[in-house]
Amino acid sequence: MDIATLRVLQNLPLELKILKTEQRIREWYEHWEGQVYVSFSGGKDSTVLLHIARSIYPDIPAVFVDTGLEYPEIRRFVKQTKNVIWLKPEMNFRRVIEKHGYPVISKEQACYIYQYRTTKSEKLRNIRWNGNKYGMGKISEKWKYLVDAPFKISDKCCDIMKKNPFKKYEKETGSHPIIGNTAEESLKRTQDYLRFGCNAFEAKRPISRPLGFWTDNDILEYIVTHNLSYAKVYGEIRQDKDGKWYTTGAQRTGCMFCMFGVHLEPNPNKFERMKYTHPVQWRYCMFKLGLAEVMDYIGVEWGRQEVLFV
Repeated sequence: MDIATLRVLQNLPLELKILKTEQRIREWYEHWEGQVYVSFSGGKDSTVLLHIARSIYPDIPAVFVDTGLEYPEIRRFVKQTKNVIWLKPEMNFRRVIEKHGYPVISKEQACYIYQYRTTKSEKLRNIRWNGNKYGMGKISEKWKYLVDAPFKISDKCCDIMKKNPFKKYEKETGSHPIIGNTAEESLKRTQDYLRFGCNAFEAKRPISRPLGFWTDNDILEYIVTHNLSYAKVYGEIRQDKDGKWYTTGAQRTGCMFCMFGVHLEPNPNKFERMKYTHPVQWRYCMFKLGLAEVMDYIGVEWGRQEVLFV
């Protein structure tokens, strides 16, 4: 698939997107003879995905990984959802950052910094510093100073705490995942969607992304038009003067303590907001886990100063 085709799909009316998503779920379910599950985070995207999947296959299981990093509202919402299998990672967040490092900047840059610091291969070190023959695969000039940071940095958190429990479940059960990722969320997810489309039957780890061509606006519109329950952390869902849907609370949830992308957020960022909305978790991650020191080092506000909310 090319980017032009993706743009056409993203601009389809919601009703047609729903039909296409239902078709992709049926294709996935039938191909694996029902040995499938919905990866359920409790977030708004996976809430929509689970609703559509269960409108076709009411008994399809949902699988949730209890990392300990979810917003409490997310955990409460997951507990209220029927037929959810709970998994636990083998290592908690504190142990991950102690052993491997903090998740900062982006998965790609954190990976490059980690590899530069730990590899025994001079060739790989050179690529991570200078890039390959095409100038790619290197630590950004802006972030090269992080190789000397007084703390560890890595991209290992997501693999250890989320992906590995799912992979273990898949190996034990023979099930294949249906996930709620959308292409518009990141460049990496756009690239994955362009490469495989909705159903990656031939991928090393087969994954279905039947919402891949949806937008965030589609997700919110679906929740409203189908009167779905969703996690309270998002606040209310409203429309602006142009008819675009938005949430009054969190825009995205994910892991509370993850610092990927926080340097790109407008103030008040997620951690500044967390100081007021979830003060217990904020104090723990800032001072017990050391996130305040890390964010000071990368020059990002974390709630040291009082924040004016507008």
